[in-house]
Amino acid sequence: MAHPLDRPFWNALTTRQAHFAEGDDRRAVRLGADFGLFAASRDLEPENLAALAALIPAGGAIGMAETLPIPPPPGTVLAMQVDYHQMIAGEIIAGEAGFDVTALGDADADEMLALATLTEPGPFFRRTHQLGDFVGVRRHGKLVAMAGERLKLAGFTEVSGVCTHPDHRGKGYAGGLMRIAARRILARGETPFLHVLATNTVAIALYEKLGFRFRATLTGTVLARA
Repeated sequence: MAHPLDRPFWNALTTRQAHFAEGDDRRAVRLGADFGLFAASRDLEPENLAALAALIPAGGAIGMAETLPIPPPPGTVLAMQVDYHQMIAGEIIAGEAGFDVTALGDADADEMLALATLTEPGPFFRRTHQLGDFVGVRRHGKLVAMAGERLKLAGFTEVSGVCTHPDHRGKGYAGGLMRIAARRILARGETPFLHVLATNTVAIALYEKLGFRFRATLTGTVLARA
């Protein structure tokens, strides 16, 4: 049997996060446009790839993450294709944040989007923060770091949105916030996982120090309309 994390988008958007999805869970689904660009088809059958292509908004794009590259369906073009390391953690190595942490929510949405836009931790949209719990660090009232949850499927929750303002890096904020997010996931009886560019050796080294281990390489594919 295939591992559920081999197809994280399909398995999240047709189960625990189906209420965030658009499309047809018999053929293809995508995350609502305010939440992100993630999408998946049931398989690579032509009719299901056609349904996937139909979910691409005018002037927009959709993104997939699969163990194999997705061939662009008719009427689409390949906008980007990169390899990601998928990492999971059965436990988090001991360590405490050592700084004050605050819960983040709708009232912080504008600041969260601005921080993510500046630092580019990965796709982050106007309502991405509503996909899971987020925590952050404020200095002089300004949000300078955050981390939280994104994809959720049976037994697994993704740690994502990890970013720190350039003026506040090197203070351990990212690692400390990730520990909090991952430990909360473990406390629920789930396994935390994450995705990181295969070429981002600095981030991979940090995640390994926290207790994350390589599970698989996934191909990230972004499709736009032709």
